[in-house]
Amino acid sequence: MPGGSSLFSGFRVLALYSNHVPHALRFHKKHREFYLLTAAGKCFHTYNVNKLGIVSVSNSLSDDINVLAADRMLVFVAAGRLVSAFARNKEVVMCYHGHEQEVRLLLPLGDQLVSADAGGDVIVWDVQGGDIYLRLHFDSASFSVSAMMHPSTYLNKVLLGSSQGALQLWNIKTSKLLFTFPGWAAGVTVLQQSPAVDVVGVGTATGRIIIHNIRLDETLMSFTQDWGPISSLAFRTGDTAPPILASGSPQGHIAFWDLERRHLVTQQRHAHNTAIAAATFLHGEPLLITNGADNAIKVWIFDQEGGGARLLRCRQGHSAPPTTIRHHGNDGKNILSAGQDGTLQSFSTVHERFNKSLGHGSINKKKEKKKKKGLTFEHLRLPAITALSSVAARQSDWDGIVACHRGRLATTTWNYQRCTMGDHHLQPPKEHRTGIATAVDITSCGNFAVIGSSSGRVDVYNLQSGLHRGGLGAERAHSGAVRGVATETLNQMTFTAGSDWLLKFWRFKTRKQEGELKLPAAPASMMLHRDSGMLALALDDFTLLVVDIETRRIVRKFAGHQGNINDMTFSPDGRWLVTVAMDCTIRTWDLPSGSLVDCFLVAMAPTSVSLSPTGDFLVTTHVDSLGVYLWTNKSLCGPVGLRPLPADFLPTEETLPGVTADASEQEVTSEDFDDAYESAEQLGAELVTLSLLPESRWKSLMHLDTIKRRNKPTAPPSAPPSAPFFLPTVTGLTPRFTSPVATEETQSRLLGSSLLTQRSEFLSDLQAALQTSCFDRPLSLLKDCGPAAVSVEITCLTSLGGGATPGGGASLLPAFIQMIDSMLASGRDFDLAQGYLALFLKVHLRSLSQDPVAMAALLGLSNRLEAGWAELRTSFDQSMCLLSYAKSALL
Repeated sequence: MPGGSSLFSGFRVLALYSNHVPHALRFHKKHREFYLLTAAGKCFHTYNVNKLGIVSVSNSLSDDINVLAADRMLVFVAAGRLVSAFARNKEVVMCYHGHEQEVRLLLPLGDQLVSADAGGDVIVWDVQGGDIYLRLHFDSASFSVSAMMHPSTYLNKVLLGSSQGALQLWNIKTSKLLFTFPGWAAGVTVLQQSPAVDVVGVGTATGRIIIHNIRLDETLMSFTQDWGPISSLAFRTGDTAPPILASGSPQGHIAFWDLERRHLVTQQRHAHNTAIAAATFLHGEPLLITNGADNAIKVWIFDQEGGGARLLRCRQGHSAPPTTIRHHGNDGKNILSAGQDGTLQSFSTVHERFNKSLGHGSINKKKEKKKKKGLTFEHLRLPAITALSSVAARQSDWDGIVACHRGRLATTTWNYQRCTMGDHHLQPPKEHRTGIATAVDITSCGNFAVIGSSSGRVDVYNLQSGLHRGGLGAERAHSGAVRGVATETLNQMTFTAGSDWLLKFWRFKTRKQEGELKLPAAPASMMLHRDSGMLALALDDFTLLVVDIETRRIVRKFAGHQGNINDMTFSPDGRWLVTVAMDCTIRTWDLPSGSLVDCFLVAMAPTSVSLSPTGDFLVTTHVDSLGVYLWTNKSLCGPVGLRPLPADFLPTEETLPGVTADASEQEVTSEDFDDAYESAEQLGAELVTLSLLPESRWKSLMHLDTIKRRNKPTAPPSAPPSAPFFLPTVTGLTPRFTSPVATEETQSRLLGSSLLTQRSEFLSDLQAALQTSCFDRPLSLLKDCGPAAVSVEITCLTSLGGGATPGGGASLLPAFIQMIDSMLASGRDFDLAQGYLALFLKVHLRSLSQDPVAMAALLGLSNRLEAGWAELRTSFDQSMCLLSYAKSALL
């Protein structure tokens, strides 16, 4: 089967935001907005800082991204030994080849790009041409480059830090070493420019922070961090901002230092679950952006008393690969995901703003809040979730999620609406507290939870009160570990499968066994489709069984997997069974025909699978991957030909889906793309295309006289006579004012004949178009004119402006008719052609009747109009007939 799966197609991946690579920050001058760039495997994502909405996703590279840097125009990415420049945050426009070792540092510097690799080579590139401008080589034993920065106002200067502790200031234009700083007997991990000129911040591997003046070679102050090496430094900027320095640590803590008072202001513990990859203050704003290898991007705002920060917004996924996923609710829009990091999260398939984090399970919520002396944070956390079940029926009244944890007998309840862990820890009475919880299921009504354990017990609990309501069987339900439990829709029967190779049927109300079925091998997991009554069991011998719960017989048996079956799910109608296994295959089995209808390979073994209740998306998780992958169901979009696959079928590999940008964020805040799609001027020769001009441009052409009369003022405005500041008087004994003398206008208001004979630009282009038969230029000029200007241009076709001489205005009437004929022939600007022709006939009807050349041209134009209108009228009649039938006929 070429092309992988014939039933599912990769759509997108959820909950993949960041890794260990430090982020980069850009400012878009046109949008007046900051953009955040984070690496995620072989591509990088662009987010707007205001909402942390994803704007764009870059094209994938051949290797994972090591370093990320950006300037005003381009984004520079290092993957292995290759350095690439991206334009518009998406496509590669330049590649820089020359490094022999893995590139670790990038620094954009005007028209140059400085890069350093693990072998000690520092290369200065010409950004536009891709040529090597300068190459420096350092001995890794004496000066291994570990940090790099450009001091502010230092033209063509680069400051290099080494893991041996020394610093060097280089002029990359002249290739000269200007100065060497001996260092502070500790390896340099971070170099950061401060808001003050000549002052830089230096972070060391011993946790020491030095504020140093490189011009005077003088240390101004130093701080010591007790959490290990300095992973990042950030200075707060702004005219009114306090002088604060933020330092990150490998433990995920952030310390804030007051540079004026020279002491620690506050600290943000557990800001990230892993090391702080980068921390950056937004210029002039009280916002700090951090990212880490825990797959999280966080924005902190400084509005607390005492200079503290609080979390403003974040995008966070699992910091360890997810192991169990299930759809929550009947709309298929929310996915519950439990990961190896111990957290339970909900991811929305609609938009990231609907994501929820239910947090990390704790042994005792009250103790965790109090943090008693001698009890650390890690000791209170519960291990990872191994199995979960959820029902949305009564989630507004009490907890609707129950989860089993690795190595623990007690199961926890969770509340989806409050996004927190519940108050109940469900565990059997003290005399039966042996083993660990292995399987869980919630009844369809949402009132009871059925939990199986490795000791063979199956207990029933009330979710509202958290009380134990009995167990199945006298002492134990199975002689071995319970591998699966399920309840049917009406709460009449309960089904359990154990490692003793038995599938047992129990009456839910009386807790008594009503039958059992011997299995050919020990079951590994069990899944019930309540609507169809089909019970699927995955066995340890890599086979699948389907049992009808009504007849209690095995109705289907499937074989084909070459590894442990990790998970399975039913389609909403119960027709398909989708299974995932450690052989890296995802198989779809058709229950009515009893055959395999779809199979494809993936690069990483899938660990869990869930098909949405609406059947539109298949969701998978994979080994060593932090994302939740969505696959679209092709059968919902069109007919899909499914036929039974042979037993020796060899599946082909399907590429895992990637991240896609959100359409709403792209519309508002994305960068300006030059390669935007432009529609064709004419989609087809048989179609009629209207212009994009407003209707007033052509509808009002026939009513200009009425519009002028309506808008004509009743009386012309007259300016009041202006009196001089000093009134003139007549000489004599009696003071008298002089009478004003009327000034006669010496210049005539009549236009000369030379001005009337001047031809407009439209008339000149129309005359020139007769030679080439291309009327695009005069038509574009006419489009730019308003209704009044169009009327003037059409009127001047026979005025003195055209003249009566040969080649003058008399020949412009046929030229205008030819322009209208070309418009109708092309099918474009149909509305403008009709409006211009109507005004032309109204103004020049008398002149046209006396011009035989123009009359011949009009006759040809009339034939074209009649033919075009006949086609339009036929289309209109067909559409009207179909509409009237659809409105009146009994369908």
